[in-house]
Amino acid sequence: MNTPPSYHEYHLALLQSLYDTIRAQTALLEQLQEESNELFMERFDELLAQLQKGDHDDLYLGQDILCQIIARYPQIAHLIPRDLLWYFGGDCLHYMPDEEITQYQLLDEHRAEAEERGETFDWEQARQLLQTR
Repeated sequence: MNTPPSYHEYHLALLQSLYDTIRAQTALLEQLQEESNELFMERFDELLAQLQKGDHDDLYLGQDILCQIIARYPQIAHLIPRDLLWYFGGDCLHYMPDEEITQYQLLDEHRAEAEERGETFDWEQARQLLQTR
């Protein structure tokens, strides 16, 4: 039986996928000043590197990056996984309706309870189950 990725690993994979998507959108990137875009992608790359090292202290940078994606690339803002908005929190929560925030709060409570019991918690599976209710 496969062990689900940790909460952090799951969100890191989502963030990496989002990074790859934006990187692939060369037509969008050319619309912006090249220097400004390069700095943005460098900061995004820095965030990924920090999270890959296990540095969870830079959630503010993640909030800033996601909010900038929404502002810079409104054409692809819908591609941001909702889980990432919750994971980084703060200003990102402004882009989530109250009902969705309530669902994510419930998921976090279930995750905390599972961790207290020493159980593995499959965030993705739990989220999918909650959404089907």
